Amino acid sequence: MKSITSEQAFKEQIAEPTLTVAVFKADWCVDCRFIDPFMPEVEKNYADKLTIVEVDTEQVGDVSQEQNILGIPSFVAYANGKELIRFVNKFRKSREEIEDFLNKAVAVYSNLPS
Repeated sequence: MKSITSEQAFKEQIAEPTLTVAVFKADWCVDCRFIDPFMPEVEKNYADKLTIVEVDTEQVGDVSQEQNILGIPSFVAYANGKELIRFVNKFRKSREEIEDFLNKAVAVYSNLPS
């Protein structure tokens, strides 16, 4: 998973015309570490549909505030610089919930006008 370490890198990534899902997390977050073991496989399974990037809320805190990230880990889908859909809450996310969100993000993206 590509790490986003600056506000500029974040803006460049979400400006892409392809589907990007940003995972907002932090090293100290237990629920964020919970998803670490299975996320590489999830990313591999969706590699032909979207790009998943990791945004460390400690390194790029302004981005987290601007994006109204109130709990982590949080998942937000973007394309062409615009937010499409989000999965943001304060609860631990299961693999099934994350994959369900990714499927919804792909569906929203595929219904965008060309």
